[in-house]
Amino acid sequence: MQPEHANPPGNIHGGEIMKLMDNAAAIVALRHTRTNVATKRVDQLVFHHPVHVGDFVICNAQLTFVGKSSMEVLVTVLVDNITKDQPTKVALTAFFTLVALDGNGMPADAPPLAIITEEERVLFEAGRQRYLSYKQQRLR
Repeated sequence: MQPEHANPPGNIHGGEIMKLMDNAAAIVALRHTRTNVATKRVDQLVFHHPVHVGDFVICNAQLTFVGKSSMEVLVTVLVDNITKDQPTKVALTAFFTLVALDGNGMPADAPPLAIITEEERVLFEAGRQRYLSYKQQRLR
């Protein structure tokens, strides 16, 4: 990360990292749908460790759930400071919900998610439960 991304003490602004996370989530959703997508919500954003100027960050993004038009992507940000010979740490995690869009910017059907492993099944079911919970909250 670069100095222009930092606050005076040298920590990277959370918004800068969130922008990277949003881009990673969008790439995963775009690859899955092959159509435009828009971020609908961000949930359970947790800052685990600070990121400093000079740190390298890696954004891992995994599609965990697909509904009719919405998709949930788990984004994990790893931070690595190779000059200090420290182990790579999880810096941030969050769930991003994105929506597939048609050519008019309206919600479009998203292809189903192929679930192969038990871990994928567990992540899908947890994502489905979050999806249903959010849906219930909207109806209140």
